[in-house]
Amino acid sequence: MAGALLTLPHATEAQQAGKVPRIGYLAQNNAEMSQGTFAAFREGLREHGWVEGQTIVVETRYAEGKVEQLPALVSELIRFKVDIIVTTSSGTTWAAKNATQSIPIVMGASANAVGEGLVSSLAHPGGNITGMTFLAGPEIAGKQLQLLKEMAPAASRIAVLTNPTNRSHAAFAREVKVAARSLGAQVQVLEAPNPDQLDSAFAAMTKERAAALLVLTDSMFVGQRRRVVDLAARSRLPALYSQKEFVDDGGLISYGPSLVDMFRRAATHVDKILRGAKPSDMPIEQPTKFELVINLKTAKALGLTVPQSLLLRADEVIQ
Repeated sequence: MAGALLTLPHATEAQQAGKVPRIGYLAQNNAEMSQGTFAAFREGLREHGWVEGQTIVVETRYAEGKVEQLPALVSELIRFKVDIIVTTSSGTTWAAKNATQSIPIVMGASANAVGEGLVSSLAHPGGNITGMTFLAGPEIAGKQLQLLKEMAPAASRIAVLTNPTNRSHAAFAREVKVAARSLGAQVQVLEAPNPDQLDSAFAAMTKERAAALLVLTDSMFVGQRRRVVDLAARSRLPALYSQKEFVDDGGLISYGPSLVDMFRRAATHVDKILRGAKPSDMPIEQPTKFELVINLKTAKALGLTVPQSLLLRADEVIQ
């Protein structure tokens, strides 16, 4: 509280006389699935002295998993004359980018900002976009496959769940195939562009006798994480995910950046812009905190013994 009191006068100075800054927060999923990251973003704002409802207004818009609604939601935020649009995925960032070149856009998360063409470079993004990105490249997918093989060493055929509408997934899938060759595994790439295709994707895994599953990072998958975790359990597939939120909901193992940490840091970008910084001059940040999380209860249900080497490296073990 003392920290907030110290920074509050600076936040107040950043406002124009009589004007409270208005932030648009655009989420691809629903409020329930987005509550953890949104809470982290609000906490980050408070750390910089911005108190919602007092020194700042946050307009939230949720697409409920329907990507086709994003352009209309962005237009609505623009009509509200927001000062900044905070996006929560590559899809929401593209919707905002296509709608405005003047309103600053802060990415809470994006898969591969440079590789997808959202910005020209991490150091000098140019344009009106800054914020956070998961990766400079798809190399993490190879590391995830290696961890999955450690968890399920007998799995020689591994399914990879992708979303063809995610512009980063083609590069990720190529990286997985390269890593699979060195690990002596076969990879089966399956696509689910929307929630309605998840059942058929898992049916194909069963038909092709997949022995393990790697779920690539994607906003739609995060929004459908409880269903994905349930389908993996019913298919008896050891599965590795990119976010710990899957493991919190019963998934086996995850390795990837902390979404909560990324959204808290995105608030720093918002603070700097409100104080006069230009998005074009603000480097895109990459995650500094990667989490390895293991669910022992799920491992037991699958009949797996978690290697001691994995347990020693885990940031969190769910009993």
